[in-house]
Amino acid sequence: MFLFDVVKKLEEFEVPYAIVGGHAVALHGAIRGTVDIDFITEWQLENLQKIELVMAELGLIPRLPITSIDLFKNRDTYILEKNLIAWNFVNHQNPTEQIDIIITSDLTNQSIKIIEIQNQKICVLSKDELIKMKRKSAREQDLIDIKALEKLDET
Repeated sequence: MFLFDVVKKLEEFEVPYAIVGGHAVALHGAIRGTVDIDFITEWQLENLQKIELVMAELGLIPRLPITSIDLFKNRDTYILEKNLIAWNFVNHQNPTEQIDIIITSDLTNQSIKIIEIQNQKICVLSKDELIKMKRKSAREQDLIDIKALEKLDET
């Protein structure tokens, strides 16, 4: 499974991460379909450089010609002037393999939940932190995800 391959590579390269986005919503127990895997990391050049290596080993290339160094140096400009939210990677041989590194959030001081699936531990942003992140974004899908996550507390 692609998610497991990504997680194993991130751990092999010692990249701190948490899954966010649709996969995180689903891993918390809400029904949600999505193709790309979104995650956040601690915002440090070393982590971005490791991510670049991980993506290359997985056969993924950046959608935009942005390197880890470019991203680290110009993050604010990319966010404010280019409306860039994520550093996107895709496998052109298998377009279902897509990764988005969310650049508008930092894993530092965030709480995570470890979820185990088929003997694979996966770091997921905690439900409360995920809801906060989705509220900040406030896109239509994020508002739907918030309702689904909050409904989990009712059951």
